[in-house]
Amino acid sequence: MKHSREIKVGILAILCAVILYFGLNFLKGINIFSSTASYVGKYENINGLTEQAPVYIKGYQVGLVERIQYDFTKNPAFVVSVSIDKNIQLPVGTEMALRADGLLGGMAIEMVLPTTATTGLCQKGDTLKSVVVPGLFESLEHGVLAKLDSVLGETTTLMATLNNELSEGSLHQTLQNVEQISYDLRVSGNDLRKLTHNHLPGIIAKVDSTVTSISALANEVEQVNIAGLVDSINTVVGGVNQAIQSHEGTLGLLLNDKALYDNLNTTLINLDNVVLGVDSIVTSIKARAFIQKKLPK
Repeated sequence: MKHSREIKVGILAILCAVILYFGLNFLKGINIFSSTASYVGKYENINGLTEQAPVYIKGYQVGLVERIQYDFTKNPAFVVSVSIDKNIQLPVGTEMALRADGLLGGMAIEMVLPTTATTGLCQKGDTLKSVVVPGLFESLEHGVLAKLDSVLGETTTLMATLNNELSEGSLHQTLQNVEQISYDLRVSGNDLRKLTHNHLPGIIAKVDSTVTSISALANEVEQVNIAGLVDSINTVVGGVNQAIQSHEGTLGLLLNDKALYDNLNTTLINLDNVVLGVDSIVTSIKARAFIQKKLPK
């Protein structure tokens, strides 16, 4: 009876150990009932990769990291062995990529299949080409942070330049000039508003009056019989021309009779001579009177 109890305790202990073994492997994602195929990758830095880390193909877990070996006298120093389902066939050219597994900092292995079709398949135990895919923080460190560092450097240079300008006083002088220009613009705007308010209505009224006068003058000009006036002037000019060309009228005889012109010319010459003679007699009389006045009595 005593031995049967010990046997039961032993069987229970063995059963618990088996359950614990299967439970731990289940929690690790290991399926001990399926056979696996191993592949090897070599890395200079594994960035915190641990054994039992997941192995993915296109985001689907197909295996685990089986073993990590290291020898710091060699380059690369780490040899990573992964085991995946033997039913998964990897074409030649498949890469073993070390990448971040989520945002918590864990690492995983991604089997990257070639984009072009190949004829051969990788064999168990083959050493695959190993690559490292930078994670989010590494991308930030080498991308955004590097650019931010450059921007900070440029900002420091700009601040140094501004400090130099402030110390030399040129920026202060520029600000004073801008303030003076702004003041002048305000004064000019006020003067313009006053001019517009005080004088513009009168100017507009005068312009309106002038436009009204011009409009009235235009209306009067329109009412004048321009055509009749031109006809009257043409009639007068025609009459004058006819009188000049006619030999019967007084004006026509004066202009067309040459003998009459000669007689008039001779008469004017004789009249001029008579005037000269009279003038000479008057001068002689004045001279005689002057001499007599000077003679003693």
